[in-house]
Amino acid sequence: MTKRKIINDPVYDGFLSVDDPVILQVIDHPYFQRQRRIKQLGLTYLVYPGAMHTRFSHMLGALNLMGRALEVLKQKGVEITDEECRGAKLAILLHDIGHGPFSHTSERVLVDVPHEEITLLMMQRINVEMKGALDVAIEIFANRYHKHFLHQLVSSQLDMDRLDYLGRDSFFTGVSEGIVGTDRIISMLNVHDDELVVDEKGIYSVEKFIISRRLMYWQVYMHKTVIAADQLLLNILRRRRDVGNSWDASGNEQTGVHRGAPLQMFLERSFTETDFRCNPDLLDAFAEVDDDDIMVAMKHWQHCDDEILSTLCCNMVNRRLPAIRFSNEPFEEVKGVTNYFEGTGRLHNRSYDFADQEIKVLYKDGRCLPISEASDQLDRHFLEKQVTKYFKYYPKDPNK
Repeated sequence: MTKRKIINDPVYDGFLSVDDPVILQVIDHPYFQRQRRIKQLGLTYLVYPGAMHTRFSHMLGALNLMGRALEVLKQKGVEITDEECRGAKLAILLHDIGHGPFSHTSERVLVDVPHEEITLLMMQRINVEMKGALDVAIEIFANRYHKHFLHQLVSSQLDMDRLDYLGRDSFFTGVSEGIVGTDRIISMLNVHDDELVVDEKGIYSVEKFIISRRLMYWQVYMHKTVIAADQLLLNILRRRRDVGNSWDASGNEQTGVHRGAPLQMFLERSFTETDFRCNPDLLDAFAEVDDDDIMVAMKHWQHCDDEILSTLCCNMVNRRLPAIRFSNEPFEEVKGVTNYFEGTGRLHNRSYDFADQEIKVLYKDGRCLPISEASDQLDRHFLEKQVTKYFKYYPKDPNK
């Protein structure tokens, strides 16, 4: 009998069903189960308390949308084999598996490797263990498969990843601007000349999708308090790396972080993609590091002898975040010795990327136009506009 998993997902107001034995085996893999311990939105829960959802739930949600999209395309006469369906589903299921703790935030310190590269290495490792079951998935993920539209379903400006995270992040933060017509967009998907397109009737839903993504970036992903929390975490990890490993919180010599060696190993030195490829054990060590390690370590480091690190960790654990200001003009950079309590930076966001493959609209008469030409609302000037904001963070006045 075919084993079937039924998963309750509040975002889609119902159940997600998985009955493919290969997909179920991948879900049970330790690399994938680790995603339960990595928050989708990092430290955003310090601003929006409901944002506690994980990469695990997002990846299952994206899998669900992929299944629905493939069925729509097949019903419209697009030729997709069972093997290709499985490959596309596995590719979207594993598309985020290489993220580090707190998603994007810690990656700038712990490893010098993009999460997409670690994702590919993890997929290749699972593929070896499963005797080639992920061959097609890896080709689709890496954009080497001969049907390009399958890769676009995984990674493009209108992919299943973005459709799920916008709706999911909106649901758990309570920010309604992220709500998009997911069902409508998926029902309007089509393929033209091996490219993923949207049928003419779906143009307004695509317009709302682009605008919603833009609004979510400034209201959630780049919320100024979230940026302040991110900077605090980065400075904690940098300070821990700078002071070395001659102690732990209990004062013992080189006994490691409270939960063990993996986190300490990545704090002691930077690793490159070559390191990961040459040392298979490094990938397993990285897969052991998650949000829990960072949180336990910070609670541990509150009591260390280094006053700077201790203060930074106390601030994070007790949500005493730095003050932060945004401006349209650059701030004067902080000069002198390394300062872990104040600094400057820059954020930029473009809701649409013309350097990437454009979203295209398919008309009944056979014409296929990019959204920048097809839309009455989103002209090229609006779409290519990049918003840049500068920020400065500094210790908050305790009297305010």
